[in-house]
Amino acid sequence: MFILAPSLLASDFANLEQEIKKVYMDGEGCEYLHLDVMDGVFVPNISFGAPVIASLRRVCPIIFDAHLMIVNPGRYVADFIDAGADIVTFHFEACEGAGEILQTIDSIKNLGKKCGISIKPGTPADVLAPYLGKVDMVLVMSVEPGFGGQKFIEGSLEKIEAIHKIKTEKNYGFDIEVDGGITLENAGKIKTAGANVVVAGSSIFGARDIGEAVKMFKRGGQSLGFPEN
Repeated sequence: MFILAPSLLASDFANLEQEIKKVYMDGEGCEYLHLDVMDGVFVPNISFGAPVIASLRRVCPIIFDAHLMIVNPGRYVADFIDAGADIVTFHFEACEGAGEILQTIDSIKNLGKKCGISIKPGTPADVLAPYLGKVDMVLVMSVEPGFGGQKFIEGSLEKIEAIHKIKTEKNYGFDIEVDGGITLENAGKIKTAGANVVVAGSSIFGARDIGEAVKMFKRGGQSLGFPEN
């Protein structure tokens, strides 16, 4: 199933409740809301934390897809889950070795939530092989994490294909999510490479009519070969 996850980072922070409702559309719009949590250490930017997510949790039942771009992610897993995150994704690069990665995965899963693991553009796909049977989602960053509005890195397609190949060969059930520079124009080749969850920021929240942009993505996804929801 094709899943559209608008990135809150690109929204109007003065009107977050209204922005979320514009993409959720009373259940007729997006399934996920992508929440980029940045600490100014792992990435050179700061966004928002658990208190903001907790406040937003009260205004809309959309699935919260929390992307932790922070150091020591395992230390904060419980905080973000308590705040309302349904999916918690952390970075391979933010952990010091396999032990910390496995501990973070277990922390998320033991609290009853879905776990994702993410890699930056410069990190090869094969580093994830030991963990793919344990996670619910793999997030491929198709731009350098930290800022919105960047151009899609074409080399990301090969990485998506490599991860999808392992998924198919091993009969794993994880989703493949892609984040960075995604538009209607390149969504088709991203899907063809094997992704089924796309994060769109500026393409959604930067549109003149957010609701229409959501509809266009969903219609476009179907015309590009994505199954209907």
